[in-house]
Amino acid sequence: MSSRPELQAPPEIFYDDKEARKYTSSSRNLEIQARLSERTLELLDLPEDDVPRLLLDIGCGSGLSGETISESGHRWIGLDISASMLNVAMEREVEGDLLLGDMGQVCLSFFNIYCGWWIFCNRYIHYLQGLGLRTGVIDGVISISAIQWLCNADKSSHEPRLRLKAFFGSLYRCLSRGAKAVFQMYPENMAQLELILSQAQHAGFSGGLQVDYSNSSKKKKEFLVLSCGSVPTSINYGHKDSCSDDDDSEDDEENGMVYVSDRNMPRKKQRTNNNKRKGGREWVLSKKEQSRRKGNDVPTDSKYTARKRKARF
Repeated sequence: MSSRPELQAPPEIFYDDKEARKYTSSSRNLEIQARLSERTLELLDLPEDDVPRLLLDIGCGSGLSGETISESGHRWIGLDISASMLNVAMEREVEGDLLLGDMGQVCLSFFNIYCGWWIFCNRYIHYLQGLGLRTGVIDGVISISAIQWLCNADKSSHEPRLRLKAFFGSLYRCLSRGAKAVFQMYPENMAQLELILSQAQHAGFSGGLQVDYSNSSKKKKEFLVLSCGSVPTSINYGHKDSCSDDDDSEDDEENGMVYVSDRNMPRKKQRTNNNKRKGGREWVLSKKEQSRRKGNDVPTDSKYTARKRKARF
């Protein structure tokens, strides 16, 4: 059987009561979650103005990454599909508000369309027909090892492309202008990575892939850093080495353990002037002028030059 949990069972089934408590009680998992959460917050690059931000933790589980957010002085909302994980988070009395829901539901729209979510808040459970949060209310998003679950079809109604499209579309709407989303992920192959990147770009995000410790098979970690509404010109890498797009990949491997490959949204094709393209009037006139300079006998220009004739009179 594969060691990847997303290939064994759907997340709401895989993370049952036993697995949720086992995962949260592991000292190794606690250490890894804390380290990855700190790194995602570092890549999120929030302003250092002592103003608490409202962050969304996607795939929050038992609230391990949320604790790192709280320690950083920010508020957070956690979303997870496993009720068992959220129950453990409630027992641990985390500071954030917890939502039970499927982040890839096709009718998903984070804060203004009924999705059948439960909200756990202060140990009380309420069934809500709408969360009531405004568009653009979230200041940043982090996610630890969750987004690759959307690339698997656990039900006959699941289609990874549509689920990713619904997820990124609703995520883009709930983020404030210029906010960032950082996803730590474990893509199974290059096809999954390209699928995730393409759907993020189609939703309007810009950004790129950040890889830490690219030369190490054990320490290697991949982060998808996305920006909402503006193209980032730089990313804060803290204590880690970094390189720009102009650096060669060979220098990246020798000098640092981190490299970045930015993928920005493709620009819309601008309409070209029909006269300037090949066969247009301006193109024909320029060609005739070139021929005249060479001393060739060229007919004089008139209003009929380069005019297309009708198929029949």
